[in-house]
Amino acid sequence: AYTMNIPTLIKMENPLDFYPEELPGVKEALEKNDQAGAAEKIQEYLEKKDKIPLNIGITGESGAGKSTFINAFRGVDNRDEQAAPTGIVETTMEITQYPHPNYPNVLFWDLPGIGTTNFPADEYLKLVEFEKFDFFVIISDTRFRENDVKLAQEIQKMEKKFYFVRSKIDNDVNAEKRSQRDFSLEGSLGKIKENCIEGLETGGIKSPKVFLVSSFDLHLYDFPCLQKTLEKELPAHKRDALLFSMPNINMEIINKKKEAFQAQIKWYSVGSAAVAGVPIPWLSVGVDLTLMVKAVTDYEVGFGLNESSLERLSSTAGVPYDELCAVLQSPLAAEKITTDLILKVLSHFTGTTALMAAEEGSRFIPIFGLPVAMSLSFATTYRALSLFLNMLADDAQRVFKKALGLNPSVKGVSLEVCLRYGIFL
Repeated sequence: AYTMNIPTLIKMENPLDFYPEELPGVKEALEKNDQAGAAEKIQEYLEKKDKIPLNIGITGESGAGKSTFINAFRGVDNRDEQAAPTGIVETTMEITQYPHPNYPNVLFWDLPGIGTTNFPADEYLKLVEFEKFDFFVIISDTRFRENDVKLAQEIQKMEKKFYFVRSKIDNDVNAEKRSQRDFSLEGSLGKIKENCIEGLETGGIKSPKVFLVSSFDLHLYDFPCLQKTLEKELPAHKRDALLFSMPNINMEIINKKKEAFQAQIKWYSVGSAAVAGVPIPWLSVGVDLTLMVKAVTDYEVGFGLNESSLERLSSTAGVPYDELCAVLQSPLAAEKITTDLILKVLSHFTGTTALMAAEEGSRFIPIFGLPVAMSLSFATTYRALSLFLNMLADDAQRVFKKALGLNPSVKGVSLEVCLRYGIFL
């Protein structure tokens, strides 16, 4: 059963006193008693937020695994028609953008290897138009070489962020297992990272940030640390774009997405309350449903529970689509979100439907009718979206556990090492 403690706003005279301060123009509209204008400003803000661009440059020498990394970050199998082409030879011969399949505002740029014929090292940044990128990921599958160091130094001069990713760590771990009598995962990983850092520092890079990554198993090793670092160092207004485009590699990512969506509920609720202040019968209910459809669609896509995302996860995780769907419990997951579906789900929550009916009925109360309707509208939207969010977040956790399953390659590894490197048994 899903329950939610609704804020005491329903008891207050005007819930719009609690408008989100980060929404420009809303306060001014409300001060002029322009509820319709306030609602329009909120809608504009929500639409603009969905379109904030994030440009990620992926570079490194040829054959380092750039395209595979891009595909993994986007949750796309290398064999998918949307995938960046991969191969044992340099397959990136020109600058190519790959939008995230769910978030076209998030662009991954597969950049040709530095030092290739068409992209010599001394002209590289100019040729790739470095100004448009929010940050760079420099990838190497062995040690970082002179060209990598030169590129990092030039990026640093331009005051852009860059991060070193040592790729194909799974290959190194498997090779160490076969060649060492007393294999230690922690020791091997520590040695690889130390070697990378020493090489970069020798080349003149101070305190380089190096992350050990397997593009075929993003939940292992340092990718979660890379995610946290990117989130911390990105400008605040771009963090949600990164977060929502992240694959669900651990429970923490799912919980962070839930927290970000929860923070947005107040925007939808204030927009709902503002429309309720417009004296047109049934307008508020219609707008509330439209707002809910948009919000719930965002939840479904953000958690990777829409049909296309589940199909991609099935391909990358090697778990049949039907088995992933079998763990879903919410009637919203893997469905097209419509007003009819929202109404159908709401019908099972009598408290919420009672609030909707009370909101419309309160309009006929002289003098106090609209303020009461506004408070009820706020509470209805807040309650409904909170319920929907909890349902879908729980489903996202179930799907994550099902997709991950048992990882036989890490049997016998100590619990301490598993926790440190994000390895799930």
